[in-house]
Amino acid sequence: MKCKGCKQPFVKLRPMQIACSPDCAYIIGKRAGDRARAREARIESQETLKRIEALMTLQQRSKAAEKAVNRYVRLRDASDGCISCLKGPEWSGQWHASHFRSVGAASSIRFNLWNINKACSVCNNFKSGNLSEYEPRLILKIGKDKVEWLKTQNQIRRYDAEYLNRLKQIFNRRANRLSKRLYVE
Repeated sequence: MKCKGCKQPFVKLRPMQIACSPDCAYIIGKRAGDRARAREARIESQETLKRIEALMTLQQRSKAAEKAVNRYVRLRDASDGCISCLKGPEWSGQWHASHFRSVGAASSIRFNLWNINKACSVCNNFKSGNLSEYEPRLILKIGKDKVEWLKTQNQIRRYDAEYLNRLKQIFNRRANRLSKRLYVE
């Protein structure tokens, strides 16, 4: 039998013996204690995250959900360039997830994937989305009928905490799967 401490073969003197010497038994006990402490720390960390999440405001939940959706959109459009200008996917600047209809103008489609596309930071921040170029390229990407539908959505929508939490979970899962597919294969 091999010692669980030093991995060397030894002869068992007792039925429950797993170590060849007291030193190896100490090493085995220390490893078990380390694993138990790590498990406790992980559980404590999860409980802390749950408490923090329970104290989040609706606005904080909304931002967290939007962050997850935006990450997914940037990964989904990784091989595309900026939807508003001619910068290709190899551009080394910062990429954003740009809304065709702004969140303030059309909150009902804030998380709609037709409404959100990858754009360079220049167009999104300094040119307010560069909508004059955004619309024709969006028509090419999703079709005229969908763009017209996006333009007609003017309702105000309030999202509840449960919906925002679920949306965040779904899009984090989707983004993680897409990330693995893009960067591992």
